[in-house]
Amino acid sequence: MAGAIAALLRSEGEVEVQAIGPQAVNQAVKAIAIARSYLENDRLDLYAVPSFVRLELLGEERTAVRFLVTARPVVGGAVPDPDEAPGMPITG
Repeated sequence: MAGAIAALLRSEGEVEVQAIGPQAVNQAVKAIAIARSYLENDRLDLYAVPSFVRLELLGEERTAVRFLVTARPVVGGAVPDPDEAPGMPITG
């Protein structure tokens, strides 16, 4: 899954990942984190925006977690610190 996310980010710049249930959400988060490392040699980083979405599955309404994952070029010499949100100063 991480390889597919990285490939789509390279070609499309954006990918949507949806997961239903705690195990699927856990796997999606891990895949996004691993995909981030796959993009380092391409001088790309990513950010993900989580949200909830309602889906109809087999006639039932289910709630899924949706991650909108977007690629961004690395500026300067290093991948940005993952603890700092883009454009937001850290206050303490």
